[in-house]
Amino acid sequence: MGKYSDSEEWADITPIAQNDGGPNPLAAIAYTEEYSEAMGYLRAIMAKNEKSERVLELTEHIISMNPAHYTVWLYRANTLFELQKINQSNLQEDILEELHWLDGISLKHLKNYQIWHHRQTLMTHLSTLPSTELSFLAQMFAKDAKNYHVWSYRQWLVRRFSLWDTELPYIETLLTSDVRNNSAWNHRWFVLFGQHVDPSSGKGMDEVGNIVDEDLLDREVEYTKEKIRLAPQNQSPWNYLRGLLRKRGSLLECKAFAEEFIGDMEGGGDGCRSSHALDFYADCMAEEKEAEKAGKALELLAKRFDPIRRNYWNYRRGLLGLGAVEA
Repeated sequence: MGKYSDSEEWADITPIAQNDGGPNPLAAIAYTEEYSEAMGYLRAIMAKNEKSERVLELTEHIISMNPAHYTVWLYRANTLFELQKINQSNLQEDILEELHWLDGISLKHLKNYQIWHHRQTLMTHLSTLPSTELSFLAQMFAKDAKNYHVWSYRQWLVRRFSLWDTELPYIETLLTSDVRNNSAWNHRWFVLFGQHVDPSSGKGMDEVGNIVDEDLLDREVEYTKEKIRLAPQNQSPWNYLRGLLRKRGSLLECKAFAEEFIGDMEGGGDGCRSSHALDFYADCMAEEKEAEKAGKALELLAKRFDPIRRNYWNYRRGLLGLGAVEA
């Protein structure tokens, strides 16, 4: 008894069993009978290249059991687009209906890459962004604000539909909610500095154009300093600050800012509120050719504030011509 073998709708199809390498396979996967049957019918359907409504129903069933099956997603997308041509239906309406179904799958399987590739495939066939898309992404971030697949998709979406001018307020909302959201910091950089980068060039944002907008940098430096003061031991804004200052060619304009958090250098670092500030300060001192002061900051990191990476901090001391420190 089976869902498809007992169905008159599928009586014309002879399922193709999976070939595991003979009657005694070395490492056969223990699929359920339901899944094995459905996949057998899909193999037969693919062999005859059928694109039909029942194919959409079959792939939906298989996806409900295994949403990570990339081949099933690809065949479903091809079927959807082929049916639109055959039926002369409204492609946008078909895609919106598919997206509505996909929303539920996405909310159930948060870390599934294939789902987001399918969504991107659908979006390439639309000329305008659906009105519900950003609100749906907000739902996804409410469940996991650092979901890599969703952020990757959102970056693609920003570029595809030129959303550069409307993203910043949403990012600021996320950072106000959680200043430690490293994904939001990364996206902020992408939105502000990635607009003129051609992804197909193979070059990064620091290699292409590198046009310095001084007003933008001034604003971002102050914004980042404000966020650092809220959580000095948060590494993301310190990295963001470095990126901003690197566009100007020097870290030194924020040396005094870093000094607010490093405490008493001669007193063994008492009062230090941020190991990242010490790291930043060490680079400032190295830039000023003050090797001993830079080395002292690195010593405090190696001995007291970040001993787990002592070898790295000693490597940095070695670049300054200084000896290693012991724990």
